[in-house]
Amino acid sequence: MNERRPTIHDVAARAGVSKSLVSLAMRGSPKVSDASRAAIEKAAAELGYRPNATARSLADRRSRTIGVNMAELDNPIFPDMLGGAHTVIRSRNYNTMLVSGERDPELETMELAKLLEFQVEGLILISHRLPAETVRSLADEVPIVVLTLKDLTGPGIDSVVTDDEMGTRMAMQHLFDLGHRDIAHVSGGSLEPAVVRERIYRSEMQAAGLESLTRIIEGDLTNLGGLEAARSLLRDGEPPTAIFASNDISALGVMAACQEFGLNIPSDISIIGYDGIALGALRTLSLTTIAQPLDRMGQVAAQRLFDRMAGADIDDRSIVLEPELLTRGTTAPPRV
Repeated sequence: MNERRPTIHDVAARAGVSKSLVSLAMRGSPKVSDASRAAIEKAAAELGYRPNATARSLADRRSRTIGVNMAELDNPIFPDMLGGAHTVIRSRNYNTMLVSGERDPELETMELAKLLEFQVEGLILISHRLPAETVRSLADEVPIVVLTLKDLTGPGIDSVVTDDEMGTRMAMQHLFDLGHRDIAHVSGGSLEPAVVRERIYRSEMQAAGLESLTRIIEGDLTNLGGLEAARSLLRDGEPPTAIFASNDISALGVMAACQEFGLNIPSDISIIGYDGIALGALRTLSLTTIAQPLDRMGQVAAQRLFDRMAGADIDDRSIVLEPELLTRGTTAPPRV
């Protein structure tokens, strides 16, 4: 025979307080004193009481849930952003509901529709593949903050990004300072951050009088894309002295290709990535990179979303954070 589940009445009786005070405490209300909150939490723990989230949302007419869409699950920068956002969401006594469109705009639209069916109070899009009109339509229903993409802001839509122009200039200046001039770039396709990084690479090479040495090999921000791009580059003749990859994952593929061709990193060829993924810090990889403040980006996005949800009088805008150069073992002066 199943035991009866403890109720809010049982918690109130054990803690010696009213049912309404228990309800306020469970919602995280500041009206509850520290002593009462401690007594309620102790009673709930002893009884094994779990609040009924569905019933609470019906009573409050609020789901206390934030929907998060990750454009893809296998990109290691996105979980770091999610972690930062979740820290803030949890601190506000909200829940996180996660979906992913896995690079498919139609699937992404369907998954976001499901989040709205669950009456999420706001959306964080950790990148996306959606048409602009779809995002604007979503913003008519709930506030939205977009991470990594700044090409779309408007009523109810904000973005949090890294200054990719600054980051790319930092990467190029690091290579120039080491003495590199023959620098190739493995690009990242049509997504906004990759387009910016390619454009600044071109302009930096031109500004340094190195336009004739500019080489761009098309990649797709994946490990395999970086591997194939570097293989193509290295098969075509004299290798460059350095390669700037559009992200760290493709940089790891570039490293694998260089090793296939018998090139020593960094004495024969230098490699620099972009993102600052944790994997790159492993001693066996030691990837020099431009690190995005990934956890901080997630935190700022969630804080901005809660400001929106609270009705704060704020302008629609793109919040831009600064990247950082992490010099490790894959860059060195070119061989003389």
